[in-house]
Amino acid sequence: MAVYRIGHYGGAGARHVVTGDAVRVVPQAKPRSTATGIIACDWPVSWTLEVPTTWVSGLFLAVFTSDDGHRSYTPFVVRDTARRSDILVVVPFTTYQAYNLWPFDGYTGKNLYKGYVSEGKVGGNPERAFQVSFDRPYAQGGRPRWFEMETSAARWLEADGYDVTYASSLDLHDGRIDPSKYTVVVFSGHDEYWSVEMRDCAESAVPAGTHLAFLASNNIYFHIRVEDSADGRPGWVVTCYKEAPDPEPGESGPTVRWRQLGKKHAKAEQKLMGVQYNGIIEEPAPLVVQESGHWFWSGTGLRDGDHIPDLVAVEADGFDPSMPRPENTRQTLLSKSPYDDSMGRGRKIQNTSLCENDQGTLVFVAGTFAWPLALNEPDYLDEQVGRATKNLMTRMLEPRG
Repeated sequence: MAVYRIGHYGGAGARHVVTGDAVRVVPQAKPRSTATGIIACDWPVSWTLEVPTTWVSGLFLAVFTSDDGHRSYTPFVVRDTARRSDILVVVPFTTYQAYNLWPFDGYTGKNLYKGYVSEGKVGGNPERAFQVSFDRPYAQGGRPRWFEMETSAARWLEADGYDVTYASSLDLHDGRIDPSKYTVVVFSGHDEYWSVEMRDCAESAVPAGTHLAFLASNNIYFHIRVEDSADGRPGWVVTCYKEAPDPEPGESGPTVRWRQLGKKHAKAEQKLMGVQYNGIIEEPAPLVVQESGHWFWSGTGLRDGDHIPDLVAVEADGFDPSMPRPENTRQTLLSKSPYDDSMGRGRKIQNTSLCENDQGTLVFVAGTFAWPLALNEPDYLDEQVGRATKNLMTRMLEPRG
């Protein structure tokens, strides 16, 4: 077991931290799903990593290599909640698990979207799970879906020398994070699955004067419960019934889309962020700039109507006038990008949004999956996106009052 810390490191992208002694292991039984579709591995512990107090907070990757050369991975975060860093990066582990189709074997695996209908064929909602467990590896080698958003953002932030610590979405849920200790909280990737505790934490940041930056899109979409494992370990199961009846909705309501909770969509994600998820993109489309005179676009050389090629990709956010928006804020829509929705819902508009309240606290939403990738991933790299994001961080880190 070798452990690496993700970062810039002169362009290497990671630093080797430690390699453990060889461990003898034996094959384990493949678990079956229960009535809720949950798949949990009741396997014995074969190796434990004691994290030294000298380790720097960060995004880490454990690499497991067998004698015959097979490799698999698992990511984890080392937090340092005692330190008041300028920026806290939140890594979306609840969303990672929601998409995890392990075991990817043709007939067993399930996630919160789908499961197998017959050997080798993936079905849809009727076959999906209502609960997923952290007691299982991530499918197809162990890197969660869209993990490169997190690695790209982490490498970019650390390359520019920002003062950064890291936490997981479960740390928000468990109350380990006081957002008022940080100047900026960055949600670096696709952070779709939120408990009420996670949302309460994020919503408390803005009146406390902490800026929020959502670097991707489709955030705070599904309401979840984070529940105990079968043997009582807290925070081990993600529950989301979506369209199906939720048997135990609790005080926070059923596990449906956030915009379906409260009167007149009172809990819609746009109420906090200013925009919200509005479609899946059929083919990558250009981001069309507007409000080019705004400080956000300073130094990019961009003008209104200019295109940043293929930046609107995978999923998009946009402003919905029928939904609530943040109160006592000035909102600037920094892009207006047409795209074709792959679900047959016609032509849609993507918006990159910036909201500023009366105290000068900012909430930024990039509104596209490709934004964090454009910061450091070679196939997506875009200097104008990097400059605009640096403008944002500079403004967010300026002293106020």
